[in-house]
Amino acid sequence: MKTLPSKWSVTQLYLAHFALSDLTRQRFRYAEKLSRAGLGKAGAEPDRLHVWIDRWRAEAPPTEAGRHRLRAAEGDLAVELDLSPEKPPVAHGTGGLSRKGAEAGQASHYYSFTRMATTGRLTIGPESFDVTGASWMDHEFGSADLGRDLVGWDWFSLQFDNGTDMMLYRLRRADGSADPVSSGTFIDREGKGHHLSIGDFTLEPLSDWTSPTSKARYPQRWRLTIPSRQLALELTPRMAAQELATTRSTQVTYWEGAIAAAGTAGGQPVQGKGYMELTGYAERFNKKL
Repeated sequence: MKTLPSKWSVTQLYLAHFALSDLTRQRFRYAEKLSRAGLGKAGAEPDRLHVWIDRWRAEAPPTEAGRHRLRAAEGDLAVELDLSPEKPPVAHGTGGLSRKGAEAGQASHYYSFTRMATTGRLTIGPESFDVTGASWMDHEFGSADLGRDLVGWDWFSLQFDNGTDMMLYRLRRADGSADPVSSGTFIDREGKGHHLSIGDFTLEPLSDWTSPTSKARYPQRWRLTIPSRQLALELTPRMAAQELATTRSTQVTYWEGAIAAAGTAGGQPVQGKGYMELTGYAERFNKKL
């Protein structure tokens, strides 16, 4: 007689991070979750965007074409956001693949909605705010690890005031150099993506910040140049302390938060806002856990 597994058996684990950067008061708050799929505590539907862990969820209701909903609440932090794409989705990489290493299988499928009109409500502590803005949605999925000589990455998403957008990542080797498969995508005003290879851009760190918690030393200000797009930018964090130490979920310590961009595009002044993610500075990202 075949024994049925317990409903509490762990066949899949779901993990999520939720962070808020309070730029006015220079406060950074984050929460994390890890849950099993059993008994409906967490899950993902296979045929549409609907993922959840307890009261945290992201979904695209089938009756509301293109619209997304985000809901998360933890302690005195909460977001309730409704998002609608203003540009079509853009696929990153070439031939449907975004390379993450030189070996076979070291790649991902990766697309973004780079501008989503957003309305909703945000709660932090005793205060709640009605909010509006423009969001960025990333979806990346794959099954392979990073190359063995890679220790982490530097990733950027940017929305410029001239209507263009950009995603860029630099895969970092142990000696600090960029792996040749590092790349990005420039998105024009109409939403068309233009692939950027490592030879199309230079990314130079200008200053560092040392975390008082992890003692990790993170690059902070960057100089980014893309000659083919006549772009010359300086990227600066909106606040230094935006580090997550996820000891209760992924067990990875990394920096991820709001940044500002300023410089020139085609000889004209340009400004932008975005997000930066820095991994592998507190510990090697692809270490064995």
